[in-house]
Amino acid sequence: MGNIEKLKSIPLLSKINDEELNALNELLIEESFESGKNIITEGDTGNTMYILIDGTVDIIKTTIYKDEFVCATLNSNMHCIFGEMALLDNDKRSATVKAKTNCKTLSIDSEKFNKYIDNYPKAGIELLKLMNINLIRNIRAENDNLKLVYQALIEEIESN
Repeated sequence: MGNIEKLKSIPLLSKINDEELNALNELLIEESFESGKNIITEGDTGNTMYILIDGTVDIIKTTIYKDEFVCATLNSNMHCIFGEMALLDNDKRSATVKAKTNCKTLSIDSEKFNKYIDNYPKAGIELLKLMNINLIRNIRAENDNLKLVYQALIEEIESN
């Protein structure tokens, strides 16, 4: 399966027509990562989004005690995109993304992404809307997780 077919299967890119998708594909850089290598490192400044086209990655967070834990495992069959926040804010990475198997990605940095949305504003609006929907879903899930942690903390305090 070529990159265009893989891109068409990704929900984030589902509302982009063939011309816009071909233009985006021309800006994407194919990269390979060996198993065990970090694609993104938590705390590093970043400006690149990755589309996982082959392989499996672990999403890893570090606790305040410097312990690492895997909070998600993603594979290319899930049509995964990560690092998308960096396209919007060029800030520190919120998690590490480590290749669990040998992986291939397509990446785009914020400069190329901004050029793309300037040249294809309709596609840019759709991409930004879908990226925001993903971010909102993640925030809502984190809010639910915080409620669970808070409730567990209250129950622990009350039981002592």
